[in-house]
Amino acid sequence: MKKKGLCILAFLLPVQIIFIFFLAGHPELVENWYSRFLYPEFSKLMRYGHGFLPFSLGDLLYTFLGILIIRWLLRRFNQKFRNPRFWVIDVLAILSVVYACFHIFWGFNYYRLPLHEALEIENDYTTEELYQLSEILIIESNKLHNQLTENDSVSVVIPYSKNEIFEKTIEGYSNISKDFPELTYKGESLKRSLYSIPLSYMGFNGYLNPLTGEAQVNTQIVPYKIPTTASHEIGHQLGFAKENEANFIACLSTMNHPDAYFRYSGYTFALRYCLNELYRRDPEKFKTLKAKMNPGILENYREVEEFWLAHQNPFEPIFQAFYNRFLIVNNQADGMKSYSYVVALLVNYFSEEKNRL
Repeated sequence: MKKKGLCILAFLLPVQIIFIFFLAGHPELVENWYSRFLYPEFSKLMRYGHGFLPFSLGDLLYTFLGILIIRWLLRRFNQKFRNPRFWVIDVLAILSVVYACFHIFWGFNYYRLPLHEALEIENDYTTEELYQLSEILIIESNKLHNQLTENDSVSVVIPYSKNEIFEKTIEGYSNISKDFPELTYKGESLKRSLYSIPLSYMGFNGYLNPLTGEAQVNTQIVPYKIPTTASHEIGHQLGFAKENEANFIACLSTMNHPDAYFRYSGYTFALRYCLNELYRRDPEKFKTLKAKMNPGILENYREVEEFWLAHQNPFEPIFQAFYNRFLIVNNQADGMKSYSYVVALLVNYFSEEKNRL
């Protein structure tokens, strides 16, 4: 009976894959029935269920699963992987369960409508519009930098503890949800990752655990980056699975935050994306705008770069390549390059804001 059940689970793996291909072609179905109807309720229940824990339940779960996998591999090595008919079905059955849990608990959100449709903003723009937005972001970033530092050449240092940053991150969502009800955040579950040091060497700021719904933040990173990172992971919690969309939501939350340090983190985060895209399109205009930036903003950027350079290692490109492939498989055709889509969302969001005035 047990073997029959395992065979059924193994058989369901290709069935699930076919079903996912079907859903990929019907984003309205995913949006209306999963992302807006089912997911918000049971994800909220998950967060209320263990969000109060002072540690990451998901990281402990991954540790336990990792130990089980290592034990299983050691047994297979000792047996020289003989008699595959006795263990291949087991592996396929486990993969089937994990694949199902991943999608049911969160992963279906990869196949929802694009964010610009959900928020009713456009997703294309001209180079001139990009240039104008970059100018606006520089003015705001310089203004905030001057407010938070003694001179224009030093970097901004966030004076809050990690826990205070987390609390203020949640406050940012309370503020932005007044304009965007889709971003209402209840059942807080924002955690320090127990794997912050390994994440630093893998090249990741944080991640969402799809099995527990916890937003995990790498607290080893430069504190100036934690507000946007934590906001990004909450964006994932709210059902916006794509990286570019979570980045845009992080910009919205931090740029509209009542705290000046958070606004600085958000504006300079958005500015960097815009300047990178402007450099790709028009290097001369990029140079013109870069000269207008306070040197201290560039110092903040340099500190972030130095952190990642200090953690470079031969394995990081492997993790990045694996994650890039993961994004492509999960309906992000450009992989990590799709992050540039955040610029289109920013340009059109600011255009909408300007038209309202």
